Amino acid sequence: MKQLVLAGGGHAHVQVLAAFAQQVLPGVEVTLVTPQPVQWYSGMVPGVIAGRYSAHEAQIDLAALARRAGARVVLDAVVGVRPDARQLRLASGGELAYDALSLDTGGELSRDLIDGAREHALFVRPLHAFMHLWPRLQSLAARQPGLQVVVIGGGAAGFELAVAMRHALVAQARVTLVAGNAGLLPRFPRGLRHRALAVLKSRGITVIADDAVEIEPGQLRLSGGSRLPCDAPVVALGVQPPAWLAHSGLRLAADGFIATTASLQSVSHPEVFAVGDVSCRIDAPHPRSGVYAVRAGPVLAANLRAWAAGRPYAMYRPQRRALALLSCADGTALASWGPLSARGAWVWRWKDRIDRAFVQAYRDSEPLVSLSLR
Repeated sequence: MKQLVLAGGGHAHVQVLAAFAQQVLPGVEVTLVTPQPVQWYSGMVPGVIAGRYSAHEAQIDLAALARRAGARVVLDAVVGVRPDARQLRLASGGELAYDALSLDTGGELSRDLIDGAREHALFVRPLHAFMHLWPRLQSLAARQPGLQVVVIGGGAAGFELAVAMRHALVAQARVTLVAGNAGLLPRFPRGLRHRALAVLKSRGITVIADDAVEIEPGQLRLSGGSRLPCDAPVVALGVQPPAWLAHSGLRLAADGFIATTASLQSVSHPEVFAVGDVSCRIDAPHPRSGVYAVRAGPVLAANLRAWAAGRPYAMYRPQRRALALLSCADGTALASWGPLSARGAWVWRWKDRIDRAFVQAYRDSEPLVSLSLR
């Protein structure tokens, strides 16, 4: 039988497994490699922190979904690939042979972009590790009133985490957002940035447009030379390419991620597929956002079937504009579409409905792979 290895349990691979659960891939043995048997759905994590969801509501049982798809599960992390030998290297020291490989492992948060971060900071990714530590931060805030929490990163993750933590910790902690020299939400339209700043101001969250360059016990040093009191630094910067990619032998894009074509295949090794944050569409660059991974999922599933059957591949064409929905932790949310933006309870209800539908779809006995989300 042909060997198909799905490395990573990201949004696209969830949909691939759901498609295989509905219709088995004939003549192919499928193996899912994932460090954790459960995936946190990133769109709902700020809601979990704010107390609007339970942990269970924001998780997808990858192992159960893989069983329904007839796939074998290997609980391990990817540390390398030898594409010419068609071997995937695992953290445990083993290797997996493949005829086709699909990578949906996501990017990484570098531990070394900020001096001292590795020793002193909490990192938002991987999500399972961060969510394991979140209750400890809550407990620390309860024991130490006035705790100085500093979220580092001015993107969507940094904004949502800052307001969620402020909501959860209430008067127990002071929250500061170090947005970086680019400022808050630099890739979003001006209207949304103004609305987001108003939300942060109304919560008493200080926004600093400067880069964090060093973390020390009890303080954070900024690029401008000033120092900021900091008891709990939380790093929510953008993702970097996994370190193992640099020596993988796969052709990489200028940003260090896997260069892929419209059929989601590696430019250099067509038997390797890559989606989500680990990849870069060199013909159609787009932001690293879950919406693109979600929409690539059905195309990836179709192309893995095409690979197994020797049929032509489908093309994934990313949309020019993507809807962004950001939780404000108080029963409202922000929305942006192109230059348009809005905030309200109706936006939260919209986001809540989309997020719940995504997670619930993959808990059903027959997951709904055709969902069109954000």
